Amino acid sequence: MSIEYIEREFIEKVCDQIRLREEGVNKYRVFTPFRYDDGDHLVIVLKQEIDKWVLTDNGHTYMHLTYDLDEKSLYTGTRQQIISNTLSAFSVNDFDGELRLTIEKGQFGNALYDFIQALLRINDVSYLSRERVVSTFMEDFRAFIEERVPEDRRKFDWRHPTYDPDGSYLVDCRINGMKNPLMVFALPTDTKTRDVTITLLQFERWGLDFRSVSIFENQEEINRKVLARFSDVGDKQYSNLTSNRDRISRFLEEIIEA
Repeated sequence: MSIEYIEREFIEKVCDQIRLREEGVNKYRVFTPFRYDDGDHLVIVLKQEIDKWVLTDNGHTYMHLTYDLDEKSLYTGTRQQIISNTLSAFSVNDFDGELRLTIEKGQFGNALYDFIQALLRINDVSYLSRERVVSTFMEDFRAFIEERVPEDRRKFDWRHPTYDPDGSYLVDCRINGMKNPLMVFALPTDTKTRDVTITLLQFERWGLDFRSVSIFENQEEINRKVLARFSDVGDKQYSNLTSNRDRISRFLEEIIEA
C-alpha cells in the first residue's frame, strides 16, 4: 500500500486539505484543517506496525484537555462516561493516555474520518464545566413539537436504521411525510451544537436527502467558533424557542401541509 494511495484515500473521504509528512520509517504526520477552539490543530500520526497501520494522537488529546481541567476529572463522572462512550462508538483504544485506531481492511479514509470525530468529541468534555446542569429546555422542546406535529408524522430520537443502528448520530425529532424529511434539532449547549454539526456532516457523507432546522436554547451563549462551524452545515436556525414559538409554528405548519 503506497503512501500516495493512502493520502488520496484521506483526501477523498475526509477533505482535500489533508497532507502527509514523513517523520520516520513508515511513520507520517497527518495534517488536517481541524482545530480545537483555542486554535491548536489535532495531533494525528499514521504509522505502520508490523502488518498493520494505526492512527495515534501520541497522547496529545488528553494533554490538551489538562490545559484547563484537572487530569483526575477525566476519569470520573460525566466526563469519564462521555470519553468511554466515544471510544467505544468509534473503535478507538486508550493505551495509557495514547488514543489509537487500527485501520481495518484498508479503510484508510473511513478510519481517519472516525478518528477525527472521536478526538473532537472527547475534547467536548472541556465544555461541561461551563454548561448548565439543570434545564427544562429539552422537555419544553419536546412538548412544543408534540403540540404541533401529528404523532404519525414525527419520530423522536430517530436514528438511521441501516447506517446507524447503534444511535451514534441521533436526531431529536424527524418529521416525515414529505419528499425530503425534516431533521429537527434542539441545541442547549456547545457540546450538543458540536455533536449536531458532526451528525449533519455524517448525513451528507451518507448521501441522505433531508432538510434541517435547529432551535437553540440561547444562541448568544454558544461559543462563536462552535456556532460558526455549525452554521456551515445547518439549514434553518432559530436563536431560541421562547421568542420564536409563533415563527417556528408557522414554519412547521408549512412543512406539514406541503
